[in-house]
Amino acid sequence: MRSQAHPLEPFFQQVVRNSYEGKLGLHDPEVTGYVARVLCEFTEAKNLYSMRDPAGHPMEGLTEMMQAADPVLGAASSFDAERAMRKHIGDYSLFVAGMYPEAAGSGRRQRRHQPSLEELIRAGKESYFIVSQFNLFEYEQEAPLFARLSDQFENCILGLTLVREELKPRKGLLPPRVN
Repeated sequence: MRSQAHPLEPFFQQVVRNSYEGKLGLHDPEVTGYVARVLCEFTEAKNLYSMRDPAGHPMEGLTEMMQAADPVLGAASSFDAERAMRKHIGDYSLFVAGMYPEAAGSGRRQRRHQPSLEELIRAGKESYFIVSQFNLFEYEQEAPLFARLSDQFENCILGLTLVREELKPRKGLLPPRVN
């Protein structure tokens, strides 16, 4: 059962639906609803970096998250922990690739590695696919959603890019400032 809706959820539901259904022709209310909830979740930066390393520090890098999610060598202590980590990696990859593509590494030498768009896509698709494979018991109902998110990952990124464009401030929308 879902907790109380985020105050921005109706707004994000509308803008995501307008972009996904209206502009892309992606008619999947479960996907658009899920993506809107991801946007709500990540309105707080602490949620973007909610996964913790064994020392309790936030994991800020995709590589670090992927290593932690490894079922053999990673820090995930159970199947539930692995699934939670993979779900977060999918959400993180989708959000960053769609809403902040400039955060993706350009391939130039950087002090701290920023994942490329290709790495984000690969990690997101793979992670959502793995989450979809947790398809028994309490996860049975939502597993097909994650399979569709994996299959449609690039379209979901494109849809978020359209959402981003829709959210950009436009000249002339606000009345001029009165001094």
